[in-house]
Amino acid sequence: MLRIITIAVLALGVFGGASVDANAQKYNLTMSGASPKGLWSLLGVGSNAAISSAFPGSIVTYQTSGGGLANVPIVSTGRAHLGIAHNIELVVAAKGTAPFKGPFKNLRAIAYMYNWAPMQMIMTKEFANKYGIKSLDDLSKKKPPVRIAVNQRGNMVQDMNQKILEAYGVSYKDIKSWGGQVVYSPGREQGQLMSDRRVDMIGNGVFVPYRYFVQVSKSRDLVIFPLRSDVIQKVAADTGADPYVIKGGGYPWQPKEINTVALGAVLFTSDAMKDQDAYNLTKALVENVGKIKAVHKAMRNLTPKLMASQTSIPYHAGALRLYKEKGLK
Repeated sequence: MLRIITIAVLALGVFGGASVDANAQKYNLTMSGASPKGLWSLLGVGSNAAISSAFPGSIVTYQTSGGGLANVPIVSTGRAHLGIAHNIELVVAAKGTAPFKGPFKNLRAIAYMYNWAPMQMIMTKEFANKYGIKSLDDLSKKKPPVRIAVNQRGNMVQDMNQKILEAYGVSYKDIKSWGGQVVYSPGREQGQLMSDRRVDMIGNGVFVPYRYFVQVSKSRDLVIFPLRSDVIQKVAADTGADPYVIKGGGYPWQPKEINTVALGAVLFTSDAMKDQDAYNLTKALVENVGKIKAVHKAMRNLTPKLMASQTSIPYHAGALRLYKEKGLK
């Protein structure tokens, strides 16, 4: 069931295309995100601020959902005008691969909102030292009884963990055969499990520094493993994730750069939205990008150039026209 958070008070518009007051040029939009308190809800706040600044009296109403995978059919079928999804989720949606049963061909991007949620493969130093694990290559060589938390079933981050491990020749079945365990748990629980010594390793795609990893590091010494360049290339090609470098000092215990892949978030719509409306909305976001950046320090690197850079799904024709006018495409 969707939970709706009203960013400002106004009656909801009709689905299927943006509800617009043609005379006053006021937009009345719904945006499907994820949790009511996460970063995506703040992106709803920032988008509302940007669009209402460009078109006074407009509103973006943020509604919660199960996340990006859930938002794909919600937006595709017109139950919301806009949605947010990870780049890797939109890639599988466009292809029609699991968990979807067929391709979604009507999804169109409006803007790339961020691409800096890197996959972080973290292990306790105690376990790494005990089994001589100096890189992810050593997992297949040493076959340690590692207990790894990989996020929840049905979550694309869990799928990313699986693909990364498989690129190193390690399957979930292998881990279990070594006496280890694959634990399906979300980020907050992952940190608690590691603090309680119930898992030895975590894989998650989150911002740096991630508060739950910071909390763990107060009681456990940790190491973070980079990905080999060929693994980065393979995983990026398979999933649509972006190559990424975590700068040295991202955590106090991580002095060196870490090469990995990162998840990004895309604001998207369907091809049912009129070209002029998509153009206007994209223009509002680009020209008021500061209002989106202001919602959280994690958004400080957002730029119009980044907004025009995603490759997971086609841009809406209206959005593409704006980006070309701005010299961003």
